[in-house]
Amino acid sequence: VQLQASGGGLVQAGGSLRLSCVVSQRTFSAYDAGWFRQAPGKERELVAIMPWRGDRPVYSGSVRGRFTISRQKAENTVYLQMNSLKADDTAVYYCAAKTNSGQLDRIANYDYWGQGTQVTVSS
Repeated sequence: VQLQASGGGLVQAGGSLRLSCVVSQRTFSAYDAGWFRQAPGKERELVAIMPWRGDRPVYSGSVRGRFTISRQKAENTVYLQMNSLKADDTAVYYCAAKTNSGQLDRIANYDYWGQGTQVTVSS
């Protein structure tokens, strides 16, 4: 299984970016997908999660109301629309997927990871 993230870049504060993550499936058809980020010197943290079964997305408090996660199941693609970006949003963003029934917001439960895409927000 491979996850390919794209869409990062440099943007001014207040601007927008949309990240995409294409999931190449080979052995499973259902997975929870999420976006995580890691800023320099900080631990990786949850940004947003889209459950496979159609439950409501989960967002971290710092991005709720500004970011929107969505997925196109037919295209095996997960998106993260980021609006009203702030300098604190600067980080490497990773998409990830899990096929187990473990807790959605536990990073350790995600067993497939993309390579990361850099998002830099200038203030």
